[in-house]
Amino acid sequence: MHELIFLYKETLLIILGIDPGIASTGYGVIKVSGGDLLSLVDYGVIKTSPGENQGLRLKHIYDRVNGIINGHRPDAVAIETIFHSKNLKSLAMVSEAIGVISLAAGNYGLNIQKFTPLEIKSAITRSGKATKGQIQEMVKTILNLDSLPRPDHASDALAIAICYRTNVLFSQIENR
Repeated sequence: MHELIFLYKETLLIILGIDPGIASTGYGVIKVSGGDLLSLVDYGVIKTSPGENQGLRLKHIYDRVNGIINGHRPDAVAIETIFHSKNLKSLAMVSEAIGVISLAAGNYGLNIQKFTPLEIKSAITRSGKATKGQIQEMVKTILNLDSLPRPDHASDALAIAICYRTNVLFSQIENR
């Protein structure tokens, strides 16, 4: 067990979390280092105009994600998946956004780890029934922030990055 802790303390990992959407795509970049130390690197929202052509909206998302990856050089990318929606048109548009995000990550040889909303809630709060407010409070606490990260899509993206750290990184260390 001590060897595993030593290996983890030596780890430095940059994780990009993405909350995909066509009108508003949230992103959050965190750094994992020094054991279990998480720190905020960057976060924000990529907005597109509803009046714009769908192809231009997707290009804007692609270009911005490409720039974020180029600027921060993450080691891992995590994204929230959607399995169902009452609005099929909305589901299709979000799926297209996920496609261009995957393409941007692929340009850098990065695979995307996908998580369901339930997996994200459970990783952050240990409860699959957590509210958005509870998740935001935990993101604030985990990253030692003075205030809640806003807007909501950016906060969700940070939660997705933290979920990656919790689910993937810890399982890799335990399997060594």
